[in-house]
Amino acid sequence: MLRSIIFAATVGLCGSAHAQTAPSASDIASYTGLHLAAHQGDVAAINRLIAADADLNARDRADRTPAHVAAFASQDAALTALATGGADMNALDNRVYDVLTIAAVADDPEMVSLAMELGNAPDLITSVYDGTALIAAAHLGHSDVVARLVAGGAPINHVNNLAWTALIEAVVLGDGGPDHIKTVQILVDAGADKSIGDRDGVTPLQHAKARGYAEMIEILQ
Repeated sequence: MLRSIIFAATVGLCGSAHAQTAPSASDIASYTGLHLAAHQGDVAAINRLIAADADLNARDRADRTPAHVAAFASQDAALTALATGGADMNALDNRVYDVLTIAAVADDPEMVSLAMELGNAPDLITSVYDGTALIAAAHLGHSDVVARLVAGGAPINHVNNLAWTALIEAVVLGDGGPDHIKTVQILVDAGADKSIGDRDGVTPLQHAKARGYAEMIEILQ
């Protein structure tokens, strides 16, 4: 179990190396066409550009499509216009993120629901960790997002390439506080398999006990 705890701490420290990257100021300054309209939430411009046969899935230097840019800018109406026009709602950027996972990490519940309504698959494999939007949200303790993803059909027991489920991540990468406790409760209530352990066979309950997370222990027992 000690090795699992050390591994979890190491991943928590180095995870930022593979984090999502929102458009920088220089990226935004370089935007034209649909990327610029998406960032600004200019639906009229989006519709004009679509009518003029603009490439809905054009990529910026980080392989972000206009839909990715709209997600990072929390521009719901722009995202709707892009999807209605035929944008690929399951496109991945160069960090292997989709709109849904971007919204999940940003703790943007409304955009999470919207993205799924517009065709973004909740079971899409994202990130260099072969995870899902649900795992990302559970890791961060974004409980409202977790609830919406579960309701939308996200795979509750998906195991990423770290050998972690959403339930394990909520314990080992969380802080044991109210948001992560609520996340654990939502996952357990939804039927998450509490018996799935990490690569060393350490279960979520064992991880919670090792960290002294009393509320999580009660839920997991």
